[in-house]
Amino acid sequence: MPKLPQASGGDVIKLLQALGYEVIRRRGSHVRLRKIAHLGEHNITVPDHEVLAKGTLSDILNKVSLWNNIAKEELIKRLR
Repeated sequence: MPKLPQASGGDVIKLLQALGYEVIRRRGSHVRLRKIAHLGEHNITVPDHEVLAKGTLSDILNKVSLWNNIAKEELIKRLR
């Protein structure tokens, strides 16, 4: 698996919007996004920080990968 890049919350939000997620609310520095997927409704919260922690980024990508049936490696490539 490719190494995780350093990414900001804004980068991840743009990636998710390209996958069909829509911003439903913002509270402080956290943004809530929603997508109606084939498995149901998927909600995910992304901290809008300058640099996301590697564990946080990995967890977000894992969840998005499962809900959208896209390989995590593909999401990492799109994030770069």
